[in-house]
Amino acid sequence: MIKTINIENMEHLYELFNEQEYRNDLKRNRNLFVYRGQPDASFALTTSLERNCKDKKKILEPCMLRNFTKYAVLEEPSIEKSVWRQMIFGQHHGLPTRLLDWSFSPLIALHFSVTESDMAEMEKRDCVVWRTDIHELHDLLPEKYQEIAKKYNTTVFSVDMLSEVCDSLEMYDRDMGNSAILMIEPPSVDVRIVNQYSFFSVVPNEMTDIEGFLDGHTNNTVRYVISKEIRWQIRDMLDHQNISERIVYPGLDGLSKWLGRHYYVR
Repeated sequence: MIKTINIENMEHLYELFNEQEYRNDLKRNRNLFVYRGQPDASFALTTSLERNCKDKKKILEPCMLRNFTKYAVLEEPSIEKSVWRQMIFGQHHGLPTRLLDWSFSPLIALHFSVTESDMAEMEKRDCVVWRTDIHELHDLLPEKYQEIAKKYNTTVFSVDMLSEVCDSLEMYDRDMGNSAILMIEPPSVDVRIVNQYSFFSVVPNEMTDIEGFLDGHTNNTVRYVISKEIRWQIRDMLDHQNISERIVYPGLDGLSKWLGRHYYVR
């Protein structure tokens, strides 16, 4: 079930920031929630591949990956090793893929939810942060995937772990159908992935309604809808906490984005 929580003021943000439970066995606070920020609360959870290729995605996805690899292998030779590396590296550089971005950090997700390419849109629409539970998604995986995870004592897959159990898109789609979805932690190909604390859900081709899947198969998924009235206040708070484009997109591109927004005149 998807639970919706409306955030109408800054005090309501506390629940989003303080979700870690105390574990007696560790004497530490831990969880395995991941977060995704979107600038418009009405946007559906959907992949860039779905938006770009629509009902032709199954046919066009292999073509895009093959051509991307052909040209990108000079920059990143490792992508020839597996389709999963091709997909992750392509996603990282803007290629439409079946991957859906998440972050282990609620602050990073919040950054994406309260940042607009056109800052005049900030006060026109509510935004949203999604939260889901890696443990719940893991428990839905087919047995052979759970066995690999148990072998490595983890619930989050690496590229090499996924390659060990599944070597093609066709096999993955057969294994998952529309009743399971795998969460993968990408290799740290650059500092941007590290700073964003990135994770990806690998969406099966048959899963055309991600929100319906989460609503029907999970109990800990939350949709935090953030009022447009406090978006600027949250944006300025995050800047003060050093959560900005300078961190999310290290380098001159991120610096330029941050400076443009910093000096934006309302």
